[in-house]
Order: sequence, then structure tokens, then C-alpha cells
Amino acid sequence: MRGTVPRTLRPPRRLAGLSLVELMIAITLGLMIMAGLATIFANSSRTRAELEKNSRQIENGRFAMELLSSDLRLAGFYGELDTRAVAPPGALIDPCSVVPTDWAAAFQLHVQGYDNGAGVPVTCTLPNLRPGTDVLVVRRVAACEAGVAGCPAVQVGAPYLQVSKCATEQAGTPYVFGLQGTAAYTLHLRDCATLAGERQYYVRIYYLSDDNGAGVAIPTLKRRDFTGTGFVDTPLVEGIEQMNIEYGIDTDGDGLPDAYSANPTTYVCGTCSAVSNWMNVMTARIYLLSRNIDPSVNFTDTKTYTLGVDAAGVPVTFTPGDNYHRHVYTGLVRIVNPAQRREVP
Repeated sequence: MRGTVPRTLRPPRRLAGLSLVELMIAITLGLMIMAGLATIFANSSRTRAELEKNSRQIENGRFAMELLSSDLRLAGFYGELDTRAVAPPGALIDPCSVVPTDWAAAFQLHVQGYDNGAGVPVTCTLPNLRPGTDVLVVRRVAACEAGVAGCPAVQVGAPYLQVSKCATEQAGTPYVFGLQGTAAYTLHLRDCATLAGERQYYVRIYYLSDDNGAGVAIPTLKRRDFTGTGFVDTPLVEGIEQMNIEYGIDTDGDGLPDAYSANPTTYVCGTCSAVSNWMNVMTARIYLLSRNIDPSVNFTDTKTYTLGVDAAGVPVTFTPGDNYHRHVYTGLVRIVNPAQRREVP
């Protein structure tokens, strides 16, 4: 309408920003959320790291047990040679001897051990041997003949055993035992014309060391391998810090263990001796204590671990009191070759 004064429009409301109080509240809430996320992330990372350490410890413990068990099962294997036809030695043989006549004398000493590492010959230098841990010696030959079925070819200077399958040779010298390149391997197969194969001779000494072979102070399972003229040390599994072995001794000749001893060298059973005791070892009960490689934060291991008994029948215990998680692994291994030779059908 003409002449009418229009209504005055209200001015639009001004947009207001955050107040200082609101800003501080928002920052505080954001920091609380960030702190919660950081805590969750840290806990998740710590849990994942612990799981990785524990998984590695489990893997190492099982692997160490499998290494020892598989070699013990083959202890005393000499191919076609019946070691019972070879006269036993008059005394225990130095496992680090490089004399071929000693190797043959030890045919029936398929395993040999040193309880708590005591009595290891001075010829066997075991670098950084861990105090109070056992030493295990395994003697055997390769499961396959040199150059056959994936076995390495013969190597000059390495020790080999050749067993004759020829009837006329068996009546005289049934085997040749020595170094390739020095001994004359002239025995034959059943046709008495084709040369018989050779099997490499192994002496393996298992022990625990205070270092991993790379200068790091980590308890490690190591193996000393015979080369023919000396020995080579090989680190096998890290984190193995205790090893105790009890040996099952057959006292009645049926191939079954009748008694267990942590030290057959000193075991007393009537007319038996150190040599006969080791000859009669048919099984081995292994105890391994495996620990994590790295310590765990806010953890103290106050457990007491029992690893069988010692030669006197006293439980072997270990109470660490440090920051590493641990686990005990046990296994009973039958030493097949000497045990089966005694079985009566």
C-alpha cells in the first residue's frame, strides 16, 4: 500500500566463534582420546612383541629337542656292520681323538656323555661351555653312502667307513675305517668285484655355550663336528640355557632300559663298568630349558624349573629370577640301532 511505512527487518544474528572455555574443553577431550589411542597402540605393540618372543622361544625349544632326538635315534648306526662282532674297548674313548684305531674301538660306544660338563677331556675344547650343563656325544656313520641318494661325494681327508658284502672278504677284514686319501678302501659288494660304498663317519658333541658364536651373550646349543683331523663348532639354537640327560641302561640284554642314570660312567650295578654301562644305553630322556632371547618389561621369572634328577637321584632345579620367559621341554628317545640288535623275535 502506498504511504505505508514498511516494517523494519531484524538484522541477521551474527555468527559467534568458540569461546576459550569451549576450545579448552575440546582440546582436553582430544588429548584424552589421543592418550587412549596411544595406550591401546602401545599395549598392542607390547603384546605383539611378547607373542613374537614367546613364539620364537617355543620354536627354538622344539627345534633343539628335534635336533637332539633325531641324531640320538641314529646313534650307533654303522651300515651293514654288526658292531657286536667288534671287541669293546678296555676304557672309555676320548671323543675328540683323531686316531682311527680309537674310532673303531668306540664302535659300541654309540653315545657318551659328561654329567654337568665334568670330566670332558682336555683335547675337547668346548668354547664358553655353560657351567652345570650336560655334554652329549653321538657316534655313527651317514645314513647314505657317499655320492648316492643326495649324499655328498667322498672328500679327501674326511673319515669314512667301508663295509664288505663279499663273503670271502668278510672272513678276513670285514671293514676299512680311516681317512679318505690315506686308507685303502678296497672292499667289495656281494659280487666280490664292485667296490662297496663308503659312509662318512660322524662324531657329534652337543653342548651349551654362553655365547651364540657371534660374540653375543646368549645361551646357545652348539654342536662340535668331527672333520677327520679336527673339529668345527656350529651354533644351532639360541636361548637354550639348561640341558640335562638321563640315560636308560639295559642290564639284562633284552634291549629295554632297566634303570636310568644321569651319569652311566659312575653308575653301579654289580659287575658293570663305565664302558659296559655306556654300551648298554638304550634310551635317553632329555630335559631342555629354553628362554626368550630378549627380556620382558615388568616381568620377573620367579619360577623354579625341574629338569630331571642328577646322578645321585636329586632333582635338578633352576631358579633364574630375571626378566626372561622360559619353558621346559622333555622327550624320551629310543636309540634304535643298539636296542634292535638285542631284540629277540
